[in-house]
Amino acid sequence: MSTPAAADDLIAVLAEPSRRRILDLLKDGERAVGELVEELGMSQPAVSKQLRTLRDAGLVSVRVDAQRRLYRIQAEPLAALDAWLAPYRTLWEASFDRLARHLEEGPK
Repeated sequence: MSTPAAADDLIAVLAEPSRRRILDLLKDGERAVGELVEELGMSQPAVSKQLRTLRDAGLVSVRVDAQRRLYRIQAEPLAALDAWLAPYRTLWEASFDRLARHLEEGPK
């Protein structure tokens, strides 16, 4: 994630709302494809397609348990994205700090 291209790739993957919904469901723990299908109200092929994209991006991993495929979130790419966003967060927080000071001073 050290290059802008890697950040662009990850942002493109996360741009799809159903992929973000899948990650939201997986943040609490491992889930079977069937559970994701039920929660998302999507077809199994549609969910599998989104999971494949997330897996290719390194955002989820899969393990086989008998007849089930269980997916879990992989936080490393998200941590790299968070690190890339850190300087922007600092700028944003500075803006909020200036706004707070302005509001505390009141009208002049």
